[in-house]
Amino acid sequence: MGKFSNAMWRMLGAQTSRNQSKSVELIEASADHDEWAAGLSDAEFAEAAGDLDLLDEGDRAKFLALAREGGTRALEMTPFDVQLQGALRMLEGDVVEMATGEGKTLAGAIAAIGYALSGHSVHVISVNDYLAVRDAKWMAPLYELFGVSVGSIAEDSTRTGRQEAYGGQVTYGSVNEIGFDVLRDQLAVSADELVAPVPDVAIVDEADSVLVDEALVPLILAGSTPASIGNKAIYDVVSRLKKKHYEVDSDGRNVALTDEGAGLVEATLGGINLYDDEHVGSTLVHVNVALYAYYLLERDVHYIVRDGGVHLINASRGRVARLQRWPDGVQAAVEYKEGLALTEAGEVIDTITVQALIGRYPRVAGMTGTAIAAGEQFRQFYGLAVSQIPPNTPNIRDDEPDRVYDTKANKVEAVVDYVATVHETGQPILIGTHDVAQSEELAYFLDKAGVSAVVLNAKNDAEEAAIIAEAGRKGAVTVSTQMAGRGTDIRLGGSSGDDEAREEVLELGGLCVVGTGRYDTERLDNQLRGRAGRQGDPGRSVFFSSLEDPLVVKNMSLKRDPQSTEADGSMGAKGIETVEQAQRIAEAAMLTQHSNTWNFNKRVNEQREAIVRRRMDILKTEVAADELRDLEAERWTELAETVDDEVIAEAVRQIMLFHLDRGWADHLAYVADVQASIHLRALGDQSPLEEFNKLIFAEFTKIVDEAREAARETFRTATITQDGLDMDDADMHRSTMTWTYLVHENQFSSGSQALQGIVGIFR
Repeated sequence: MGKFSNAMWRMLGAQTSRNQSKSVELIEASADHDEWAAGLSDAEFAEAAGDLDLLDEGDRAKFLALAREGGTRALEMTPFDVQLQGALRMLEGDVVEMATGEGKTLAGAIAAIGYALSGHSVHVISVNDYLAVRDAKWMAPLYELFGVSVGSIAEDSTRTGRQEAYGGQVTYGSVNEIGFDVLRDQLAVSADELVAPVPDVAIVDEADSVLVDEALVPLILAGSTPASIGNKAIYDVVSRLKKKHYEVDSDGRNVALTDEGAGLVEATLGGINLYDDEHVGSTLVHVNVALYAYYLLERDVHYIVRDGGVHLINASRGRVARLQRWPDGVQAAVEYKEGLALTEAGEVIDTITVQALIGRYPRVAGMTGTAIAAGEQFRQFYGLAVSQIPPNTPNIRDDEPDRVYDTKANKVEAVVDYVATVHETGQPILIGTHDVAQSEELAYFLDKAGVSAVVLNAKNDAEEAAIIAEAGRKGAVTVSTQMAGRGTDIRLGGSSGDDEAREEVLELGGLCVVGTGRYDTERLDNQLRGRAGRQGDPGRSVFFSSLEDPLVVKNMSLKRDPQSTEADGSMGAKGIETVEQAQRIAEAAMLTQHSNTWNFNKRVNEQREAIVRRRMDILKTEVAADELRDLEAERWTELAETVDDEVIAEAVRQIMLFHLDRGWADHLAYVADVQASIHLRALGDQSPLEEFNKLIFAEFTKIVDEAREAARETFRTATITQDGLDMDDADMHRSTMTWTYLVHENQFSSGSQALQGIVGIFR
């Protein structure tokens, strides 16, 4: 942790540190109740826990004694004091930082039990289905002992299964599935179809990943529509452009045609003017989508092609991003670029960002191995404090000083030499790379140097568990993308669990972690480091960087090409300082980007909540019947002569819901159109954010009234009999095929830089 980060932590965490002292005192006091807890039978355990008032300090100490005894009895895992400390801080609503291997899963379960005993409904939110299902099953005996009901949801869960899981006191689920359940409720046409409960408490595992890295990822519920790429001639001409025809900005986020490039495209498309009103909102948009797909999105960096399809890569995890896609125009453009069949597009029915989803919970807590570096984001966007929990066993990992080189070629050569030298000793090595292409390139150079390495990246993610299980074996060399950074356990000595093999690796110094370049944020560096030195084991880590790395090139304007006075190209302390400065700039830019993007999303989220409230009123009350009975009294009286009031009321509910949902879908399409051009307001010295909010507010105010008027018209003409509403006759066709996915890149994630070029909106 750098000096700057430590200073920030001291400034932001002083009060939390004082609160932690109280937690330690409470844990010490809990020892007085250990004998009492041990004397309880299994049958008495839940009753004793249920009688506790966790607002009372004495009862809280008893709860900790029960947690210690319960872990031993139900799981054969006696919680360490630091795990109890983490649970207490989560019960206070903090995000806790606990090092890799320190038992966050058990600490989270204890916190969830504490909330449940206090009458709360708890969602333990994971980054993926596997962890959610695994942890719920793993911790189930502990929950059962405390008399707390627990369930889990996954992608293959049925509606009934989801309702049952949410009906329990504690529910484990991935952030995606919980979010999609919230969206799917927008399809419900009767109250008994609703799945997602009223949010209460969220405990977020891998909190920095969910609350920061994935915060602005929009979750989408869509109705299927055929995919298209518009005019193929546009994509054909863009694919043939040379470097003189387009320019990529310094940070690699935006690409635009040069004058020469624009002239070529215009001539090829029949002598048009791309910037005429006729083309600026259509042809020019398609041109920029094609530019983005062809010249900014790189195969084996941003995506891989596998099984005949384009699979996006989650940069912060290095894994294939399941269910994720770019906004449909970009997705289709990449598929066309790769010569693949176009996947279905979709009309957006509803959408919510991860940050807005978590913002629905009145109380949020979390846990992760790398929280401090994200402390400002937690504070600014969620009002959350961070508590750093000390390790149960001191960390003795040796973190060597960074090694920085002038060129990428010299860096790679140094990495290969270092790995070859360490490999000769037999010490297992885990090498972290930034993308698929880099991992494969490094493995090639290692092989040429006589070092055989196993490669783990998004192309073979199905083999992850098997590869990681052997990464701690003597002599193993594993080259991995960031996917090996979390959610996995590297056992020293290998998967056999042989004590002799483990001791041999311990004598060699444990696992050696080698980073081949700093990430844009220190958190990801620390995740990689954290694979070594687990639970007091020895280990070491070292990062190699170059002044040609993207981190430096995108964030630093060097006055001259770097030149080293050393034969190997090393840059010494000055090089380390340059890389650290570049990382600080990148982290500041990410914070600004998050803030800018969230400002654009806030108003849409507020509007969504208003629509949801209106929809739930229609779904659960008689508001639709009351309104249309008053507005269309004559029609109601006419129908009532042959149709029961209850049947009319249900028909009216369906009509109101249909038109409200139609209005919201149309509004989201309008919002997308505004986003596509709002940056142009900056050219007229207007604030894009202010203009965006003004435009979408004006349209939003019409939705409910227009939906009501449309419902009146349908009610007047629809066929309603004792058998109910004739949906076909009323032309009320809902999409029979719906699907869920995530948009990989948010429209405003470039922050203010997105306003500099049209294609920036696709970032």
